[in-house]
Amino acid sequence: MSASHYAYLGPEGTFTEAALRSMPEAATRELVPMVSVPVALDAVRSGAAAAALVPIENSVEGGVTATLDELATGEPLTIYREVLLSISFALLARPGTAIADIKTVTGHPVSQPQVRNWLAANLPDAVWESAASNGDGARLVQEGRYDAAFAGEFAASRYGLEPLVTDIHDAQNAMTRFVLAGRPARPAARTGADKTSVVIWLGDDHPGALLELLQEFSARGVNMMRIESRPTGEGIGRYCFSVDCEGHITDRRVGSALMGLKRICPKVRFLGSYPRAGVMPDDLAPLRHGTSDEAFTEAAEWLARCQDGRA
Repeated sequence: MSASHYAYLGPEGTFTEAALRSMPEAATRELVPMVSVPVALDAVRSGAAAAALVPIENSVEGGVTATLDELATGEPLTIYREVLLSISFALLARPGTAIADIKTVTGHPVSQPQVRNWLAANLPDAVWESAASNGDGARLVQEGRYDAAFAGEFAASRYGLEPLVTDIHDAQNAMTRFVLAGRPARPAARTGADKTSVVIWLGDDHPGALLELLQEFSARGVNMMRIESRPTGEGIGRYCFSVDCEGHITDRRVGSALMGLKRICPKVRFLGSYPRAGVMPDDLAPLRHGTSDEAFTEAAEWLARCQDGRA
């Protein structure tokens, strides 16, 4: 591989590949499937790939822990954009297979909660075994390892399978969020409808420790869109927090919140500021009074006048 490549969670036929191909810049890159999220991101760290697209959050199952943990550890990476993809599954099988023939099924572990009710109602005796990805599940069915796989319908032709049932989902409007991660550089330009991601470590466990962290956002009118705790590996009860918030690091309220976190936390990892997928500035609610860049500037000028005896 080279820096002209984009890596993604493979093999071919995954929802990650579909999300990557929805990006206009993907048409100018060679897309390389990788066996896991860590391998895809390590290809970026080593310089073998310019960037990697990986899943980070599902509207049914929540955070993708492999991605959250990989972004929190190791050599830092930066998120440059996000992609949202509607998710529905097809039940893929080898030609000639009937529903009654299916005794084993496979798919990515995150897929199972999204099809659990359908599976219980239609294949109650089928045994589920997880695959590394939905595309890999389709490949395993092609090889005869399993009778059927839950994957995107678009994977059927790639692996010589037939969709026995399509549009399977227990939850309407299920979405998966993907992020494009690259080597650290200047964040994407501010658009007015942005998201900032960080990982935050608490210094010590004491009453109100998490509240202190949250107040750094609240006091500046920064809306937190997601917060998830992840174990640090340093022992039971030791956690870091993966956070998404509205706004861009160049917004005064966001930059001030991050500085506040840096003062009180032993470690803060900035993961990037990038455009929110499917959101325009006009879609957003007005900022809370006193949290605009202008309000921060006026307050700083007032403080300077006070210090100079001109208040």
